[in-house]
Amino acid sequence: MAGQSPSLSYMGCNFLRQRLVLATLSGRPVKIRQIRAKEEDPGLRDFEASFIRLIDKVTNGSRIEINQTGTTLYYQPGLLYGGSLEHDCSPNRSIGYYLESLLCLAPFVKHPLRIILRGVTNDQVDPSVDVLKATALPLLKKFGIDGEGLELKITRRGMPPKGGGEVVFSCPVRKTLQPIQFTDPGKIKRIRGTAFSVRVSPQMVNRIVDSARSILNKFIPDIYIYTDHMKGTSSGKSPGFGLSLVAETINGTFLSAELASNPQGQGAAVLPEELGQNCAKLLLEEIYRGGCVDSTNQSLVLLLMTLGQQDVSKVLLGPLSPYTIEFLRHLRSFFQIMFKIETKSSDEEHKGGEKVLMTCVGIGFSNLNKTIK
Repeated sequence: MAGQSPSLSYMGCNFLRQRLVLATLSGRPVKIRQIRAKEEDPGLRDFEASFIRLIDKVTNGSRIEINQTGTTLYYQPGLLYGGSLEHDCSPNRSIGYYLESLLCLAPFVKHPLRIILRGVTNDQVDPSVDVLKATALPLLKKFGIDGEGLELKITRRGMPPKGGGEVVFSCPVRKTLQPIQFTDPGKIKRIRGTAFSVRVSPQMVNRIVDSARSILNKFIPDIYIYTDHMKGTSSGKSPGFGLSLVAETINGTFLSAELASNPQGQGAAVLPEELGQNCAKLLLEEIYRGGCVDSTNQSLVLLLMTLGQQDVSKVLLGPLSPYTIEFLRHLRSFFQIMFKIETKSSDEEHKGGEKVLMTCVGIGFSNLNKTIK
């Protein structure tokens, strides 16, 4: 099947994950040229090579060709296989970098996926495992991917630069996805969060919680921030602390924000009070942007809508991030699907920033890898 699909050609290192994930789901080969060709250190970085190895583990029969300098990549996807796996992620990027793509692929594998990922659990670049657990998993449930098989557990925390964290992710398999109508975000009813610290004073987390609450208490009384101070082997190899906050609405929308301290030996030391306040302000900003899905998971919801049954799906989003806009272009290339995009001005309701109503008819994607019992 993959052999007959025409190959797609791209240039540059941007959006590598999007291209490989969509190639895997659509069965279309992809060729990416001139990956950092003009830089002093050309070619794929080690975190990208690690991502390609992960895709290779999840699939069966993929063909991956990389030239000697690492500036050209050819990928012919195989079948999504799944099963029980382990993967050591590069410490340059957090586990969230790898997990975001696994969330897209996991429902469509042959055998339910159970994977242990090792590396950095919280950093300043990628969505942390805490945020993905609080926002992406409820989103999967809306599409009918639920049950006891859906789990994301942090067994060890790891901060950059050395990492040492460990995460277990398992996901059930589905033959088809339900279409969704998710257009009313509703009002915020509670805020939950996790303040964590590893290899620093346990007092840090209490200082973070107090400073975050000092801002959020002005808006809503139902706030609970868990403190998580891991010790010994479960605290990874580097010191650090951070906070992730999630606001939940009456209609089951989850909006998130997070911050982590600077890695050891990089940049100025961050005060826990400042970190708590800044994270609370980031959450308020995310609530202002609004929508039914937060900006971290926009591309995930659009992909699951695309792969749904041949029925209309609608979702209301806040302003589209540049990453999401590029993702829509890639969806058009790989699946020939176009979204109807309507802007909703927020003047009438005083509900924050501009909103976008995204509508599409699913392509009726069916999981051909799943064995029928």
